[in-house]
Amino acid sequence: MKNEKALIVFSGGQDSTTCLYWALERFKEVEAVTFNYNQRHKLEIECAQNIAKELGVNHHILDMSLLNQLAPNALTRQDIEVEDGEDGELPSTFVPGRNLLFLSFAGVLASQINAKHIVTGVCETDFSGYPDCKDVFIKSLNVTLNLSMDTSFVIHTPLMWLDKAETWKLADELNAFDYIRKNTLTCYNGIIADGCGECPACLLRKKGLEEYLMERGDL
Repeated sequence: MKNEKALIVFSGGQDSTTCLYWALERFKEVEAVTFNYNQRHKLEIECAQNIAKELGVNHHILDMSLLNQLAPNALTRQDIEVEDGEDGELPSTFVPGRNLLFLSFAGVLASQINAKHIVTGVCETDFSGYPDCKDVFIKSLNVTLNLSMDTSFVIHTPLMWLDKAETWKLADELNAFDYIRKNTLTCYNGIIADGCGECPACLLRKKGLEEYLMERGDL
């Protein structure tokens, strides 16, 4: 794959930045795409821009503001609380159609820049129950994209079967542990690095970090 090109769906968070480092090791050329859907924290886009610039990656930002209009949730509305799902319900942070639209538009962009590989940081192991993070969805969409554009995209999901501790381990193996810990934005409250320490995203990130540091002998 070293002679091929990849496009990474990039948010500037822990997972997608780990995937960016993963892709840079495997592909001759890597570009990134970030979607602006009027998310709760515009800092997410700035963070993605800064990381892409520092790593020398060509960066696209696409306007997906219609998603904000169609799918009110805790990531697009300040007046909706960030809450875990109860009794089998999805968390308030679930954005219906987000990954479906993001990966579809990533496919269109990939076809324009002649990239046959699309990389995304979705994960079925440590996740909040989002249906569009599951392996079966990614495989299905991969087939649909290829049929819709008569091409042969491959959607890569390096984190699909990793928990957060294993994701930190992968970052360390890619020599990106310190960079990802200090420069990525995972927090739902818009705080870079270790975040607020209280929202569901921060708690998951912190739990995985502590487990990995313990495994590494640093705790």
